Amino acid sequence: MEKAQIMTGTRKLSVEEALKKIRADDAPKSRSARRDKEMDALDEEIKRMRAQRLRLERNQRKRD
Repeated sequence: MEKAQIMTGTRKLSVEEALKKIRADDAPKSRSARRDKEMDALDEEIKRMRAQRLRLERNQRKRD
């Protein structure tokens, strides 16, 4: 019975209201914050590519 009481106490959001709420969480970031995030993503990509290159070089040495 408690679930029914809890459910009736919640307010349903329209799709538009839900989207507004989600978008509010993605508040505009400062230019430097966006740049920092992009730089972090690029650093991670560089690390991934270096590790892949090392694996490929190791495999080539094993073949030779």
